[in-house]
Amino acid sequence: MNKLKTRWGITSNFQLAIIFIVFAINGSLSARISAFFLDELGMTKENTNVIIYYIILLVLVLPLYPFMLMFFGWLFGQSKFFTPFATKMIRSMKLGFLLPKQKS
Repeated sequence: MNKLKTRWGITSNFQLAIIFIVFAINGSLSARISAFFLDELGMTKENTNVIIYYIILLVLVLPLYPFMLMFFGWLFGQSKFFTPFATKMIRSMKLGFLLPKQKS
């Protein structure tokens, strides 16, 4: 765990636990929200090709995940850690147009 704490620039085990909790909540909730949207569109595993269902689910989860990560990071007082992490993820998905312009 010390290597991870050093790599992430965090100092306490409590902060590390909070970060793990945020990742867990965010991953579970973003998948549930995406599945809810698919259900509202009438797409279920039973009436849709399973491969297509999961591709669409991933397309919904991937852009949702970093924005929720910033929100839950802020909610748990770890925005200093999660905002750069999520911003980098958003820019790598070519969704940077949704973020404020970077200061030079």
